[in-house]
Amino acid sequence: MSGFLLSIDQGTTGSTALLLSPDGRVLGRANHEFPQHFPRSGWVEHDLEEIWESVAAAVTEAVDKTGVAPSECLGIGITNQRETTVLWDRNTGIAVHKAIVWQDRRTADRCKELKDAGKEPLFRERTGLVLDPYLAGTKLEWLLDHVDGARERAEKGELAFGTIDSWLVYRLSGGKAHVTDASNASRTLLYDIARQRWDEELAAELRVPMALLPEVRSCSEVYAHTSGVPGVPDGIPIAGMAGDQQAALFGQTCFEVGDAKCTYGTGAFLLMNTGNEVVHSENGLLTTIAWRIGDETVYALEGSAFVAGAAVQWLRDGLGLISSSSEVEAKAREVEEAGDVVFVPALAGLGAPHWDPHARGLIYGLTRDTTAAHLARATLEGVAFQIVDLVAAMQADAGRPITRLRVDGGAARNDLLMQFESDMLGVTIDRPQNVETTALGAAYLAGMAVGVFDGLDSVVDAYRIERSFEPQMTQGEREGHLERWRDAIRRARSEMEIK
Repeated sequence: MSGFLLSIDQGTTGSTALLLSPDGRVLGRANHEFPQHFPRSGWVEHDLEEIWESVAAAVTEAVDKTGVAPSECLGIGITNQRETTVLWDRNTGIAVHKAIVWQDRRTADRCKELKDAGKEPLFRERTGLVLDPYLAGTKLEWLLDHVDGARERAEKGELAFGTIDSWLVYRLSGGKAHVTDASNASRTLLYDIARQRWDEELAAELRVPMALLPEVRSCSEVYAHTSGVPGVPDGIPIAGMAGDQQAALFGQTCFEVGDAKCTYGTGAFLLMNTGNEVVHSENGLLTTIAWRIGDETVYALEGSAFVAGAAVQWLRDGLGLISSSSEVEAKAREVEEAGDVVFVPALAGLGAPHWDPHARGLIYGLTRDTTAAHLARATLEGVAFQIVDLVAAMQADAGRPITRLRVDGGAARNDLLMQFESDMLGVTIDRPQNVETTALGAAYLAGMAVGVFDGLDSVVDAYRIERSFEPQMTQGEREGHLERWRDAIRRARSEMEIK
């Protein structure tokens, strides 16, 4: 079969377009970053037009430099930063406010209010989620309450809500489709993951009109066709969709119960396939829909660390210790160890399993001997330590050990980070040839919908391991590192409580 699949990976700091051949080869890619907006401390926003420009630029560049004809596109898959919340005019497609990003903490007090009112068990039972500002529901409520006229217009049916996937399908289809998929719907605090429908009681708790919500579809089907998109022919099927972490789980071919992956991007996200069973966490994790294909729904346990690659960006942009993110490994290798320096990268609060939106970052153990290299190494180690906490919680919830972990995302290219992660976990880490498995997952889902791939077996055939990392530390060395990390976590949280 000739032609190609186009995957659009709309992330937190940039948009990537990836072109995949019918036999699973990556033909080309392009990435375009876009600005982040921080109107107040703890607030993070995106301009939707800047996102659209980055998507269009990435698609155009990927197609141009690969030399394929746009008309040969067989289908489009979409994956996205999940909880980022958009509210737009149904007629014009124009957002009524900047998108509120998943990292944004402005609704922390509202989440506490709901918890104090005893509402968290209800939300947790039906959605698999905790009440945290990370998720989309309270962000949408905030927009309805703080944008002039938004609630009245929403009740009249003039506005539409969606996560970035939903908004992209709307734009790509020329405003003809207002849909989302089950994996993204499961991140809103509004979707009953067992009954697989929007929940009217939860929507009423957050005062969200049901008319705002998109139609929920599977992760692999034709949702709409392109219409009026510059550089893209009309009539291309938009055929695959999943939230970024679920798409990565799919792209990593974690199709068996117990398979797990961790994506190291702006944040770090650990997911384990739990099959057709909804496993509710008792250890601070989330339960989520991994994907729905046809009539089958696969669920996952998830642990989220809000800051991973973003910590390296902070070293670059905030402290000026490196001039590019790619330099961090070389800088960290200038020293053999972090010199007892521990960095808790709670720059946007702490996610699972702590769920502390008020926590703040902490660098502990500084002395006159501390150098930029020690800080660089401590930053990488801090990212890895967060995953250790997530793995411990996940193993307890799942009742099974994680013996191998598949990794992806930009920071997974960092050999020092991956080796330290293997040492701290005491497990083998497998890194694939293509660490952009988020984009691959979306392409695979689209390819299955349009007949490029026959099913899961053909997806597995395309997967290749590039390198495996084996643990090299002794148990005593590992425990020494972990004890310093636990002490630093306690101190980071006590600082929050004092304030």
